[in-house]
Amino acid sequence: MATPRSTSSKSTKKTSVKSSAVRAESSVASEPSSKPLPRVKARESTSRIVTDFPTRRFKRGNSVVIKGEAHKIQGARIQGGTVLLKLEDIQDRDTAAALRGAEVEVPTQDAVSLPKGQFYWHQVIGLRVEDATSHEPLGEVTDIIETGANDVYIVRGPKAEILVPAIKDVVKNIDPTEGRMLIQPLPGMLPG
Repeated sequence: MATPRSTSSKSTKKTSVKSSAVRAESSVASEPSSKPLPRVKARESTSRIVTDFPTRRFKRGNSVVIKGEAHKIQGARIQGGTVLLKLEDIQDRDTAAALRGAEVEVPTQDAVSLPKGQFYWHQVIGLRVEDATSHEPLGEVTDIIETGANDVYIVRGPKAEILVPAIKDVVKNIDPTEGRMLIQPLPGMLPG
C-alpha cells in the first residue's frame, strides 16, 4: 500500500521571522533535563519530540508514518522531550523496540495550519535565497539551526555558506509557493 506524502516530525517544527522584542523575550536559557528516562512498557516505542504541537500530534486515532509504514496511534504518553507511542498494529515488544528512536512523520494533509508568517521547516529548506535589493542569487536554504532566540537559516551558495538570522531586519519575504526567500543582508554578513 502506498503511503501518502509525509513530513518528518522535525519538519513539523515551525519557524518564523521574529522581531527584536520577541527575540529578547524568548531568549531565556533553559537547563538540560536531569530527569531519568521514562520506563517503557511492552509494545511502546519511544521517540524524541521535535514538533511544536505534541498534544495535538499524538492524539489517539491520529495517523503517523514510521520507516515508511503508516500506523494509527492507540495511545501516547509524553514525558519531557520524549513521546512513548502505542500503535494499533504493533502487538509485541520486539516490533516496538525495532521502531524505538525512529523518525515519526505525519501525512502532509494532517499538518496543523500555521498563522501567517510562520512556516514548517520542510517549507523553508530548499528555498532559493536572493538579496532583496540587488536580486542577486545567494544560494539555497539547506538547514535550520534553533538558537533559542531565533532560528538561523544555513544558506549554501556558489560563493560560501551564509548564516541568515530569522529576524525581520534580515528576512524580508518567505514565499514557499515561489520557492524563494528575500533577505536584506546585514553589513558583513555576505562573503568578500
